[in-house]
Amino acid sequence: MKKLLLAASALTLCASAALAQDVVRMGTEGAYPPYNYIDDNGQVAGFERELGDELCARAELTCEWVTNDWDSIIPNLLSGNYDTIMAGMNITEERAKTIDFTENYTPPAASKYLALDETTDLKGAMVAAQVNTLQSEYVASAGQTLMEFATLDDSVAAVRNGEADAVFADYDALKPFAEQGDLHWVGKDVQLGDGVGMGLRKSDTALKAKFNTAIESMKKDGTLNELIVKYFGDDAQTY
Repeated sequence: MKKLLLAASALTLCASAALAQDVVRMGTEGAYPPYNYIDDNGQVAGFERELGDELCARAELTCEWVTNDWDSIIPNLLSGNYDTIMAGMNITEERAKTIDFTENYTPPAASKYLALDETTDLKGAMVAAQVNTLQSEYVASAGQTLMEFATLDDSVAAVRNGEADAVFADYDALKPFAEQGDLHWVGKDVQLGDGVGMGLRKSDTALKAKFNTAIESMKKDGTLNELIVKYFGDDAQTY
């Protein structure tokens, strides 16, 4: 019985750990513009930085930003290296088995292909995608040959240097590359995921509730839509 009581107490402490800290650590990749990137001053910037700072202000939380490689971003959340993930992460049933999510702060968006040649045939093509993403999972199941890379930049570079026939990623993330003029949209849009949300440990229920309230308030007063348009353009999907 004593062991059971101790275990219950430990769970209670874990559930309130993030809120008990003086600072909530916001984990991001810093390599997925316009969602998140490192600016010329070496600071985290982008849509999620501006959004996250506003959410922390509305939730009356003191927050700091931590960067982590994408391929270990969930394990390091679970290990306690930071308290949230804000890194362009789509909400999926598979990820929700391991971590919890706030409600989404971007609507579900299309994923698309970019290629050097607009006549590229995607059937059986060599397609580059960032590792451990919805897009890499899709390519592997779509009859294409998958090439995985650590970052989106590396995935796009593989197309430009001829290693891959096309790159597959979120439309919003690929759009800046398409605007450079040397790459072309090919194939059909593919709808994946349930929108982008903030990832948290399942034990941090109070922290999740605070961020959900803040996200809902930004949806209600229109400021979230303003941020989406600011970073993703007038044609971006909004609430």
